[in-house]
Amino acid sequence: MPVKLYRCSNMWARFRPHPCWKVQKALNEQNVEYEVVKGPYMKRSRDELERLSGQRMYPVIVFEDGSVYRDESRQMAKRIRSGKLFDGQGDQGSPDVSQPTST
Repeated sequence: MPVKLYRCSNMWARFRPHPCWKVQKALNEQNVEYEVVKGPYMKRSRDELERLSGQRMYPVIVFEDGSVYRDESRQMAKRIRSGKLFDGQGDQGSPDVSQPTST
């Protein structure tokens, strides 16, 4: 069951604090099949990400059924490593992170 990992286009950024790498590394460690969808670096250019997830922050996981998972990268990596990525598939994570805000 492959998922899509929406992340920044800085694929070279493989250091611990980088949020996209934290989540991608956890997926690798747990042998989760995924496809990387590289997106724009600038937040103002992330229209597709906002359409999918209601916000403009990376990383975002989209499941095969179209549901979306977004949380702080540390929490996302923890959920993946615990083997619970697919539990409650599409849960939006922490309300303060996941819910779109109006401007």
